[in-house]
Amino acid sequence: MKYNPNEIDAKWQKHWANNQTFAASNTSDKPKYYVLDMFPYPSGAGLHVGHPLGYIASDIVARFKRHKGFNVLHPQGYDSFGLPAEQYAIQTGQHPDKTTKENIARYREQLDKIGFSFDWSREVRTSNADYYKHTQWIFIQLFNSWYNKSTDKAEDISTLIFTFSTQGNANVNAVCDDNIVPFSAQDWNNFSSDEQQKILLQYRLTYLAETEVNWCPGLGTVLANDEIVNGVSERGGHPVIRKKMTQWSMRISAYAERLLQGLNDIDWSESIKESQRNWIGKSVGAMVSFNLKEHKEVIEVFTTRPDTIFGVTFMTLAPEHELVSKITTSEQKAAVEAYIEKTAKRSERERMADVKTISGVFTGAYAEHPFTKEAIPVWIGDYVLAGYGTGAVMAVPCGDERDYAFANFFKGQSGMSEIKNIFENVDISTEAYGSKDNVIIANSDFLNGLNYKEATKKVIAELEILNQGQGKTNYRLRDAVFSRQRYWGEPFPVYYVNGLPQMIDAKHLPIALPEVEKYLPTEDGQPPLGNATVWAWNTKTNQVVNNDLIDNETIHPLELNTMPGWAGSSWYWMRYMDAHNENEFASKEALKYWESVDLYIGGSEHATGHLLYSRFWNKFLKDRGYAPTEEPFKKLINQGMILGMSALVKKVTEILISCPKIGLHNIFKLSNPVCLSDDYYVVNSETDYNLRKLYINSIDDEKTKKVLNGIEIGEIEIKEITSSPLHVDVNYVNSSDELLIEEFEKSTLYNSNFENTTFFKINEKFKVNREVEKMSKSKYNVVSPDDICNEYGADTLRLYEMFLGPLEQSKPWNTAGITGVFGFLKKLWRLYFDDNGLIVTNNEPSKESLKSLHKTIKKVTEDIENFSFNTSVSQFMICVNELGAQNCHERAILEPLAIILSPYAPHIAEELWSQLGNSESIATVAFPICEEKYLVESDKEYPVSFNGKMKFTINLPLDLTPAQIEEIIMKDERTIKQLDGNTPKKVIIVPGKVINLVG
Repeated sequence: MKYNPNEIDAKWQKHWANNQTFAASNTSDKPKYYVLDMFPYPSGAGLHVGHPLGYIASDIVARFKRHKGFNVLHPQGYDSFGLPAEQYAIQTGQHPDKTTKENIARYREQLDKIGFSFDWSREVRTSNADYYKHTQWIFIQLFNSWYNKSTDKAEDISTLIFTFSTQGNANVNAVCDDNIVPFSAQDWNNFSSDEQQKILLQYRLTYLAETEVNWCPGLGTVLANDEIVNGVSERGGHPVIRKKMTQWSMRISAYAERLLQGLNDIDWSESIKESQRNWIGKSVGAMVSFNLKEHKEVIEVFTTRPDTIFGVTFMTLAPEHELVSKITTSEQKAAVEAYIEKTAKRSERERMADVKTISGVFTGAYAEHPFTKEAIPVWIGDYVLAGYGTGAVMAVPCGDERDYAFANFFKGQSGMSEIKNIFENVDISTEAYGSKDNVIIANSDFLNGLNYKEATKKVIAELEILNQGQGKTNYRLRDAVFSRQRYWGEPFPVYYVNGLPQMIDAKHLPIALPEVEKYLPTEDGQPPLGNATVWAWNTKTNQVVNNDLIDNETIHPLELNTMPGWAGSSWYWMRYMDAHNENEFASKEALKYWESVDLYIGGSEHATGHLLYSRFWNKFLKDRGYAPTEEPFKKLINQGMILGMSALVKKVTEILISCPKIGLHNIFKLSNPVCLSDDYYVVNSETDYNLRKLYINSIDDEKTKKVLNGIEIGEIEIKEITSSPLHVDVNYVNSSDELLIEEFEKSTLYNSNFENTTFFKINEKFKVNREVEKMSKSKYNVVSPDDICNEYGADTLRLYEMFLGPLEQSKPWNTAGITGVFGFLKKLWRLYFDDNGLIVTNNEPSKESLKSLHKTIKKVTEDIENFSFNTSVSQFMICVNELGAQNCHERAILEPLAIILSPYAPHIAEELWSQLGNSESIATVAFPICEEKYLVESDKEYPVSFNGKMKFTINLPLDLTPAQIEEIIMKDERTIKQLDGNTPKKVIIVPGKVINLVG
């Protein structure tokens, strides 16, 4: 009976689906365990072998926990709103819903083929109205909430309204806008409804405001910082500029300290925690007000070094700072405007990362020093960001490297003062002194002679007396822009009355995405929903109606923006807990039972995006009494990447030909480019001749070609001038790194990049160069898991991916290694079957077999609990080799072996379990327990040496005394033969280690 993985895989995948084998219960008496993979986006390309890596690891843990008696929730779904589907819709005219559903069907087919134990009964899709109905509901809760700093949590907006109506806002301790105007209770009660709404927008956790955003004209939308790489959009590589727009934002900054402190309570890698700490960017210092000369406005500056205030020689504003247009003099206006336009083309990340470029412009304005009253020139420079602090810097060149470089670069220009040194016994002639340690302040009036701490405390006190500053803790974390000018996203449940946002009552949700003819922005620049003709809200019938009916009395315009990609993924783990609940995102009972995710597996690239937003939403929902825990994910593992093994060829398009005999030294283009085999440099005279001849015959100058063909090859020197490495599709490369040219010539890639190209072979073979790179379509190094499953079975794929190396490390894919794992599974199969069928017996197993089994149980249990999956696969191989050598076919060994293999290779394990006569699925059978008694060594293979040279070995019980060992050795025929009638002078015996006969 042969091992037929395709037949076995199909059989058990069908069985699991039909029997809902992995469906979790919300009312089980078992302990719960929730294991989750990061929400996948279903792209049209489908899965490559790198994608399942984390899924296989999570599946091993999920299956193991079921064996250990847990009620396991291991769900799967799709983050199905997003820009790729919309871009495809723009290009093809197909509705994003159609392509998204096609992509999901492809993903589901591939996922099923690998045999994951997902509870598909809980599948969710963020683009389904029955899902985003709850995303809209959460948005409404955020809108109807404010952050009370006194209680350190979000509260219902009604409590704030009550305070306003009874006390005014003087004593309200809230996270809110900076430009809050004080008012009394009487003022509030006299305000119009519109005035009250505008004030509340300054406090709400989601609010409308004019914000500096990353605008991508090429995509027609705003991008989050994490969607920009090197100043261009991650998708498509389009330029991104900074632009002011009225946008929905979320006050994630209210949670900065809690997000920071919460990192101490979760089991995440230190690198991810550090990424979030840096992103949140807590700084302790002071807020200082600098009055402007000849202007009523003041420049607010946050500084972590208020002790250096007497070293201020100039100020720098971000080019986008709102004061720039107000204070710039007419003489400087043209230079300032040109600089602002130039800066708008650089992203914040690019500006932060670029520490080498120094640029700026003097505004012509001057601020006033709070203490000395001297004039301080005000510049703009792109190293200052509008979104960090106040967008203004009090520049102290002697104490800050960037200020120092800026001051020196513009030294001698009008508006740039001399650098002041305010540090005692410190040389700043060549560089700034940025350390706080061992600093004594000098040339600083009342701060002279003080250290950093003393000076900081004193200067804050003096600033407070002048009413020009106070101590403050600041965070780099900025409020998150929540609007996108896209079609394929969650519609906001918002309509507008007199330009002010109104929430649609939750009982009327979902507000479904309307149909549009075009997915591009409108001609007048409105988002794609501006193309919708039925997109107005009737406040009487509570329905979406035709835009022509808008009267701004009972029928009002709806919001045209949609929510960002991270909206649906910021709470999805809770939906899995109660996926079919129509009335709530999840019931209190389900939330209480599952609480939070016990194990979360996904990529580290989401550190400052999804992982931060998820923690924010979870904390908010906890504050409002909807979520049971403060943190969403207890343990996080970031899997590494499986890298592709790319195949490249050297393509030559131009050559330099030298021939002194005819006075030739020219560069020629090749009419037919030449691709060289990777071993072309290993040439003999014949191949060298053939290559030179090929080059000459390929040049595009017929006259020169004719002349050169009449000259001896040895008299012609040829050099490759223009050549480039080009990717070829790895699917046309065999295991010997040889390009299958005839098959490759039929491909689309050949027709686009290699048409009319000559492939120069060596010994009738063309070898490619292999390089390890990220697996992607653009590098043509993608390997489909379908191909592996079809040829070797899903269990081979699962075991091989785990065998490649530690989960958290990146490792290269090498299809050649698959055969070794497949061979292991066939060897395992032969322990149970021969050509005639099952050969398992009920005989008593040997001590050696029991030892091999229990050693494996111990190792695999420890490995899964420590997430060291690669070493488990090694142990399985060792065990099967040992059992094969022991000719083991005993049920007492092979039945538990199938169970411990089941998390890794579930299809073959189910088949073996069934063939052994078991009717129930192996999925929930109790995991075998390691019995240490079988691991205790009862005997020892002793090396027997004569005068230190080992001559033979002997197996002896470990409980023998030295005298008993000596007696046995002396009677052994091999000893008698070695001694040849002589008597040893000494017999050295160390029990369990050494037997040595001397003399």
